[in-house]
Amino acid sequence: MASELCKTISEAKLERHKNLFLNYRNLHHFPLELLKDEGLQYLERLYMKRNSLTTLPENLAQKLPNLVELYLHSNNIVVVPEAIGSLVKLQFLDLSDNALEIVCPEIGRLRSLRHLRLANNQLKYLPAGESVGDLRELQTLDISTNRLMTLPERLHMCLSLQYLTADRNHLWSVPRHLCQLPSLNELSMAGNRLAFLPLDLGRSRELQYVYVDNNIHLKGLPSYLYNKVIGCSGCGSPIQVSEVKLLSFSSGQLTVFLPAEVKSIGTETDHVLPLQELAMRTLYNTYYRFLKDLNFLTPISLPKSLLELLHCPLGHCHRCSQPMFTIVYPKLFPLRETPMAGLHQG
Repeated sequence: MASELCKTISEAKLERHKNLFLNYRNLHHFPLELLKDEGLQYLERLYMKRNSLTTLPENLAQKLPNLVELYLHSNNIVVVPEAIGSLVKLQFLDLSDNALEIVCPEIGRLRSLRHLRLANNQLKYLPAGESVGDLRELQTLDISTNRLMTLPERLHMCLSLQYLTADRNHLWSVPRHLCQLPSLNELSMAGNRLAFLPLDLGRSRELQYVYVDNNIHLKGLPSYLYNKVIGCSGCGSPIQVSEVKLLSFSSGQLTVFLPAEVKSIGTETDHVLPLQELAMRTLYNTYYRFLKDLNFLTPISLPKSLLELLHCPLGHCHRCSQPMFTIVYPKLFPLRETPMAGLHQG
């Protein structure tokens, strides 16, 4: 394996490759061959997904100065070093599915960054101050499945931000300054602890899609969302219980029946569920519901990423509460078609 790795990197150096794929190599350390001599001066995209890396080298920017995209999905990285801020040309950084507890403030120096993915980590907060707000070119920010209780105060300074995903955190509120983001097109904060939304959320014409399902304390929506599209997800499986019970919910004394588009979830016309999804649901139902313990499943029986996913489903079907692991069936409907249009509380 080591000789094959050396050969791959040597060829990339010799032939001045712009792309280098080092996924699934069982790497525990950053390959020294990448950092020898002058490094890979021409490399623009580095793929190192699904390894076992725990950190990044301090001289990464010096050896890979022209890096534009860096994919580190599914490793064991705990801390991103300050040196990451020296990758001045970096536009895409994927650190999702790691063990991140801290994101260094130097990430704000990545002035060319357009897409930042930090989903499925252990983050309790993001850098304070002007760090995140300095990412003026940032278009996509995915911080879902972490432990965040608040969002950065300066996030509204990311003037190019179009897609913000913060699902499955511990967020209690949506900062009102997010309503000032001029380019925000999609806001997803499903599966949090939201009790209310800012009354001017949706005032911007650019914001068209809002996902706030699975916030059990949320009782109403601002009137500005009247002409927007609200999203909810279904599991794709047919349901045997009453449609009336499944497709309505209450807000105070008001009972709201969801529109026809949502009722199509789980009917015979839906796509067949992938085998992986069916297997994950079967494992969950068999072991978790009856034994209440998944710790006996070793990494030998399941890959690490799937084992972790079994502990924490992507979400639950809004109709049958069945956990969903690898796929959901999103259905979108305009809020104006429901009796909740114009209702807001809090």
